[in-house]
Amino acid sequence: MNNDLREALKKKVSEKIDALTSDLVAISHDIHAHPEENWVEYHAHRVLTEMVSDNGVRVERSAYDVETAFAAEVGSQGPTVAVLCEYDALPGIGHACGHNIIAAAGMGAGLALASVAEEAGGRVRLLGTPAEEGGGGKIEMARKGAFDGVDAAMMVHPSDEDNARINALAVQHVLATYVGQAAHASMAPHLGKNALDAAVLGYMNIAALRQHILPTERIHGVFLRGGDKPNIVPKETEMDWYVRSATFESLQELKKRVAACLEAGAHGTGCHCKLEWVKNPFADMKDNAPLLGAYAANSAQFGRVFSTEPTPWIAGASTDMGNVSYLVPSIHPMLAVAPKGVSLHTPEFAEHAISAAGTKAIVDGAKIMAMTAIDVWASASLREQMLDDFGDGAVPEGVL
Repeated sequence: MNNDLREALKKKVSEKIDALTSDLVAISHDIHAHPEENWVEYHAHRVLTEMVSDNGVRVERSAYDVETAFAAEVGSQGPTVAVLCEYDALPGIGHACGHNIIAAAGMGAGLALASVAEEAGGRVRLLGTPAEEGGGGKIEMARKGAFDGVDAAMMVHPSDEDNARINALAVQHVLATYVGQAAHASMAPHLGKNALDAAVLGYMNIAALRQHILPTERIHGVFLRGGDKPNIVPKETEMDWYVRSATFESLQELKKRVAACLEAGAHGTGCHCKLEWVKNPFADMKDNAPLLGAYAANSAQFGRVFSTEPTPWIAGASTDMGNVSYLVPSIHPMLAVAPKGVSLHTPEFAEHAISAAGTKAIVDGAKIMAMTAIDVWASASLREQMLDDFGDGAVPEGVL
């Protein structure tokens, strides 16, 4: 594709997104006003799929055997670019991660690309991916082929600053259940086995372990159940833990150390410990450098300038987009919607997710992704560089 056609296509997708802006902002605010947790995003699924259909694009609802997922593909030939939407919320604080912005920006990019796909000789796959905040919707969809034949996958995420990378950690969720023996805590404590003591000791063991893990690792947990009444020796208790490490490989070793700490609490109290490693662990994010470079070049046109070079490690969150990045060349850049220092997963951030800056992030994010997708369609050289950076495509056991 020559440069004149490439630039003409970029102009067309930008104009399409401008025409869609009022609808994109409306759907973002609608999703924000109806927060739904993972796997039950029925309202968001309905309004998003209706928007796809209303724009003349055939949409598959409950795609890839995931009830609140959707998929729409346009284009009969050429490279395939997947644009991802997220739309689940958090308990208690709603869209404090700004997934309403992710959904709207992905929708804008997907529909704009659909309008030029045949002319450009490319394919776009618009994917609605539920349960990012817990559950791993992208992983479930990937097992059913959502990313088969995809040459590049992309999404954007709101933040308190523009950034090329999310620094996502690999994470595994584990539930620890302790079972002991109930007894009257005053009349016959000697007949009891205290499951709360077991859990507390397990917690303290983890606290000691935290002093001796890598700076790139995190372990954090909460008590879900601690007993019924003070005068009953607790028979059963439960804790909920996240174990995070810089890579999926290093996570496996840290899990062994965490398990030893939690099980030791049971050994010390004569209780039994059951560990349930919840399915769909999230992998670390492997940003594709050439694809990210194309995104950054387009982003600069909107005054969002940042380096694509790896930055010194800082603590990051986790996302199932990391698993996707092991399957296909992928990026997950961040867009500023809140003042520097306003943290994700706070009520304050939720307010910024429907601000004027949030609206600008929807429009900018949609345009930058659409323009980057056109670069992928247009340049065989870029696609070769992306594949070289991606490597042999080996997927560690457990990522999928």
